[in-house]
Amino acid sequence: MKYALKDMTVAEFRDRLSPDTVILLPFGSQEEQGPHAPMGDYMLAEAVACRAAELSGAIVAPCMPFGYAEFFRGFPGGIQLRAPTFTALVEDMLVSFLDHGVERLVILNGHTTNSSLIDQVQRKMRRERGVAVASIDLWRSIPDSLWTEIHGAGAALARGHGADPLTSLALHLYPEKMRPDLIRPSTAAAAFGLKDTTAAGVKFEGVQVNLPLDAHEVNADGMLGGDARLASAEAGRRIFEHVTDFVARFVAHMRRCDPRDPFTTAQAEATG
Repeated sequence: MKYALKDMTVAEFRDRLSPDTVILLPFGSQEEQGPHAPMGDYMLAEAVACRAAELSGAIVAPCMPFGYAEFFRGFPGGIQLRAPTFTALVEDMLVSFLDHGVERLVILNGHTTNSSLIDQVQRKMRRERGVAVASIDLWRSIPDSLWTEIHGAGAALARGHGADPLTSLALHLYPEKMRPDLIRPSTAAAAFGLKDTTAAGVKFEGVQVNLPLDAHEVNADGMLGGDARLASAEAGRRIFEHVTDFVARFVAHMRRCDPRDPFTTAQAEATG
C-alpha cells in the first residue's frame, strides 16, 4: 500500500479516492537549527506525516519545505518565503485538491511561525469554497505531561529553537545527519538591556514586548532558548510516537466529520 502521493501514479490515486479520503499536507522550513542539526527541518514534518498516514490510511501530499521565517535571514543556507508568496502557495496546494472534490484536508505544520499565515488561507477557503481545512501545529501538540515524563522538572530548560523537540526528533530519525560534537551552551543577548530576549522580542516586568529582532542578533548560533545537551534519541522516539499517534487519531475523527458543516458531527462521536 502506498501512502505518499509522490509515489502514486494518477491511476492509483484515482482508485484510492473516496468520500472519506483524508489528505495530509506537511509543511516545514529550511532554516538553521543550531550548529549541530540539519537545516532541513521539514524532513521531520514529512516523517511524521508519512508515519501517521501508515497508521491511519491517509494519503500524504508532497512536503512544502520552505516557510515564513523572516528572522532567520541572517544565516546562510536558509530559504525564506515572503508572506504573500507563502499564503499563495498554501492556497494553490489546497485548491489543487478542492478542485477535484477532495475536501478532507489536514495541514501538518512543522514550523510554528507559519501558523498565522496558514490561518489566513484557511479562512479564505472557508469563505470562498465553503470548506473548513484543518491545521495542526505539530510541536504544540506535545502535552506538558509528556515533556515532564521525558525531562522531569527541567523540561522548560530543554525546550526552544535549536533544542527540543527538533533536536531529539532528529537524533531519533536521522542520527547520521547530526553533529552532536558541535552542541554547546547558548546565551541570548539582552535587547534594550532586558533578559529573556528572543527573536520575537523581550519581556518587561514579565510582559511580552514584541520587537523586530533577527535570530543571529540574539544568539550567534541561532539558539533561541533551550539546552540541546538535554536532547536524546530516546526522547525523540517518544515524541515521534506521540505526535504520529495523535495525528492518526485525528484522521480517524476527521472521517466522521463534514468539512462543509463542522458542527454536524454527532455529540456522541465527538472526542474533544
